Amino acid sequence: MGSIRTDTCLITGGCGYFGYRLACSLHKKGAKIVLFDKAPPSQEIPEDIVFVQGDIQEYAQVEKAVTGVDCVFHIASYGMSGREQLNRNLIEGVNVQGTENILKACVEQGVSRLIYTSTFNVVFGGQVIENGDESLPYLPLHLHPDHYSRTKSLAEMAVMKANGTVLKNGDGVLRTCALRPAGIYGPGEQRHLPRVVDYIEKGIFRFVYGDPSSLVEFVHVDNLVSAHELAGEALTPEKQHRSAGQAYFISDNRPVNNFEFFRPLVEGLGYPFPKLRLPVALIYMFAFLTEMIHHLVGPLYNFQPLLTRTEVYKTGVTHYFNMAKAKEELGYEPREYNLDEVVQWFRSRGHGKKPHSSFLTKLLVDCLLVAAVVAVVLSYLPGVGG
Repeated sequence: MGSIRTDTCLITGGCGYFGYRLACSLHKKGAKIVLFDKAPPSQEIPEDIVFVQGDIQEYAQVEKAVTGVDCVFHIASYGMSGREQLNRNLIEGVNVQGTENILKACVEQGVSRLIYTSTFNVVFGGQVIENGDESLPYLPLHLHPDHYSRTKSLAEMAVMKANGTVLKNGDGVLRTCALRPAGIYGPGEQRHLPRVVDYIEKGIFRFVYGDPSSLVEFVHVDNLVSAHELAGEALTPEKQHRSAGQAYFISDNRPVNNFEFFRPLVEGLGYPFPKLRLPVALIYMFAFLTEMIHHLVGPLYNFQPLLTRTEVYKTGVTHYFNMAKAKEELGYEPREYNLDEVVQWFRSRGHGKKPHSSFLTKLLVDCLLVAAVVAVVLSYLPGVGG
């Protein structure tokens, strides 16, 4: 990582889970770090890491943050999961306009390298993909089941088109690449795992769906950090700009059934793994109805949908990709991880089934059941209930 050690790197969305991990890793390797985000970091950062608060939708704020930067890691996005997927205006503003602002600012301020954090979803929209590679075409925009995936596709296309743009200072060109990660996991992840654990603890996770042989992929946060560092290095002259204009799928390279992947988390927190399996079509219809209800009542009550249609596809339909290109061109070698650290992280924060909780819950349910039976019986006795 010698080419990154003296760089000044701007990380958009740098105060989020992945952005913060990437910042810390780059910082340890000697890079100067600027975090650009709407909200300040929730974790303590080293004194020499600079935080710039701003909105990626506002060009003047973006340009100010980019000034004096050598390399941009554009991570910021909106609308990946849950209720966020239904806020079309903000998704459009952050993912499309925000990316256009970053690209324009890089050209205006003479930034020569940009690494864009994209998504599997630019080619996936619910169809089966087995061992796919980067030769797959973008999914036609009208086939995307959600606005997030559609806008991420538009943003990636803009990033790819911008590769080779002459910089305004006349000193070279902008070189860009895109990484398409699988679902991110790791201890402290704040977007997906807490929602999964919440469903487990509330007793909502009572069923699984889809074919048990269906396979998807995940990527540990540290593998994704490694991929971004390698991509940034591969844009340099020392590496012959080999990643310029290229996209790469990034995962742990271990296809797995979505629900089996989470089994260690469920059982590690002391809960039984569901035995009931439902068809994907049924769950997709449920998700569709949930989205319609949210569309109607969202302005009054912005509830968290149990599942969206995209989430059903992403978790219940086979789609996994070949890492050969990332390995060959970036030198990407994913390390093997499991969910042990994740389970320990949640347990250290008080999560997990308490030894007496099941007994108390059963006792409460039994009492309510007995009370209901007694009430029904008494209602039929003479002189009782009028």
